Amino acid sequence: MLLEDLYLVLKVAEFRSITAAAESLDMRTATASAALKRVEASLGVDLFIRTTRHLRLSSAGERYLPHCQQALQTLTLAKQNVKGDLDIIDGELRIGLSSDLGRNLVLPWLSELMENYPEISLRANISDSNIDFYRDSVDLALRYGSPSDASMYGFKICNVPRILCATQAYLDEYGVPEHPHDLASHNGLFYQLKDIIKDVWVFSDTKGEYKIKMNGRHASNDGDLVRRWCIDSKGLAVKSCLDMSTELLTDQVVPVMGNYTPTPTELWLIFPSRQSITPAARLLRDTLKQKCHDILTMMVKKKILPPSVFD
Repeated sequence: MLLEDLYLVLKVAEFRSITAAAESLDMRTATASAALKRVEASLGVDLFIRTTRHLRLSSAGERYLPHCQQALQTLTLAKQNVKGDLDIIDGELRIGLSSDLGRNLVLPWLSELMENYPEISLRANISDSNIDFYRDSVDLALRYGSPSDASMYGFKICNVPRILCATQAYLDEYGVPEHPHDLASHNGLFYQLKDIIKDVWVFSDTKGEYKIKMNGRHASNDGDLVRRWCIDSKGLAVKSCLDMSTELLTDQVVPVMGNYTPTPTELWLIFPSRQSITPAARLLRDTLKQKCHDILTMMVKKKILPPSVFD
């Protein structure tokens, strides 16, 4: 019985479809169907009950699949441990990235990593939508915010302050806001998630918290587009300091209203299971930590961020 056939069986059980399982593994439906038949022939039982419209696990399949999954996980973990002991860095990184951070910072870092480790391959899923590890066929995701699902595994990469920013040209034309209440007369550049426009901005200082309902004519579900509007002097934006790091460090945009801080976040590398944490993934984790630390250090030296960002 081939290990590849067992992986296919697990995918069929996951998707309840041979066609969908085949697509997720980049194989032909006929090849997947043949693999499933080989496993069932070897076991002497039908693992799935098939009808013209549906496919579901049989009672034998319900008993067999947990043992199959556990065995494959054990083999995968053993393989990773052997490679880790031998310092073997290889395999495919199937990673989910947000549009802004992914395109402008992380993809160049990944290219550098692949040049140094030619046995690593990459499959990048660029999207600002929430990642579904099974639907999107990714093994790890770099995302703002800590994992909300207790079943996930994750590594915190760094703290990420958010910054209110604009170009000097925009500020020269429309004025420099000094207090959150001054923002009512300004044009906001908004991120949109699932048709919800994030036009209520929250700031805080030593005296308390301020919620401001902004006005604006620009909104997008693509964070990179919001960044570009900001660079083009279309208005004010609240952005991750990492997303805007290049522009802030080169004075293409400037921080605004520094005494009032937007709600900060964190950057995390998230995995659906321990089996996804390969030696290559650990190397990526360490690379991300170092690269982000270097950027934050430059921003502290330029007094864009306070030293407390490292706390």
